[in-house]
Amino acid sequence: MNQEEILQLISQGETSSVQFKLNVSNEQSISQEMIAFANTKGGTILIGVDDKTWDIIGLTDEDIRRLSNLLVNAANEHTKPPLFIETQTIIIHSKKIIVVTVSEGFDKPYKDKDGTIFMKNGANKRKVVNNEEILRLLTKGKNLFADELPVNQASLEDINKDKFESFFLREFKLEYEKLGLSYEEALSAKRVLKDNHITLGGYLFFGKNPQFLKPALCIKCVAFYGNNIGGSEYRDSKDITGRIPDLFEEGMAFFKRNLLHTQQGQNFNSQGILEISEIALQEILENALIHRDYIKNAPIRLLIFDDRVEIISPGSLPNSLTVQELPYGNPVVRNNLMVSFAMHSLPYRGLGSGLKRAFQLQPNIQLINDSEGEQFIVIIPRPEKK
Repeated sequence: MNQEEILQLISQGETSSVQFKLNVSNEQSISQEMIAFANTKGGTILIGVDDKTWDIIGLTDEDIRRLSNLLVNAANEHTKPPLFIETQTIIIHSKKIIVVTVSEGFDKPYKDKDGTIFMKNGANKRKVVNNEEILRLLTKGKNLFADELPVNQASLEDINKDKFESFFLREFKLEYEKLGLSYEEALSAKRVLKDNHITLGGYLFFGKNPQFLKPALCIKCVAFYGNNIGGSEYRDSKDITGRIPDLFEEGMAFFKRNLLHTQQGQNFNSQGILEISEIALQEILENALIHRDYIKNAPIRLLIFDDRVEIISPGSLPNSLTVQELPYGNPVVRNNLMVSFAMHSLPYRGLGSGLKRAFQLQPNIQLINDSEGEQFIVIIPRPEKK
């Protein structure tokens, strides 16, 4: 990082990714700042800059020698697991400052030596005490996938055996008995059963009634009059429940029921072609079902307005994936188990090819990654009515 870049950062003040420190003397306190960055999206700490006036005050040579050891100790001895940080000494206007770069961590959640978890909240940090947030941090690391979490109250009796056996046969072209497996062994082989617990992915794909234990993991659909979500009148409304394949089929049925069909060279007696590409809608709905954040206890929403369709998924984009990368098929898999089930249960192509195809067929798709609201929104404008 050069002088110009640092001056640009200082001119913008403290943010969720930039912190100023006049000086540092407490290892535990600075480690908590590092932890907050590592648990969020990474950031930069500028030591020698007044956090109130944004003035560059600078550090003495003695400060710099002392801080070199203090920062390493804070990152190694006061964080669990230890953090790797980068430090630079930069001279600006004859004054020396230390630039500490903390990357987003791959082993979340990071904690201080007392076991407290911190995250950034704007320019400040805050303690994380909510279990849902802790689970979300775990899934953003490399240690845990949400779809492999146990559904503790579920048992083998809650799994639709016929649906699982049909799925197994489609994938392997043989019944599991002919492969020498018992029913429980087949469930374990496909990770529907893990450590004697039903997994969330297995429950959502093969459960007899998934919403009995997970009522929020459904789809809420509304077709409004007009273009305002606050409107009190609607054309159609439905809460869709069932297994993931059921949610997909019923979600597509809702689109087809509430969107217009137009004649585009077909026979007069034919139903016509959907005003928005049906394949694009399939791909986006599948992505919402398979790649949403299943730690968030919230439904997917399908909203139809006079001028647009919105598909809203719980959870913002995972890790470093950006909206700009999505149309080019750059896959980041959040739910590996869901993907493996979808391959043999839905018209799912995976590996990023589905969204590429959706954009080819429906180029006016708009994507919004709402990090603050922790949701991902797809907007498709409807054709103007003639």
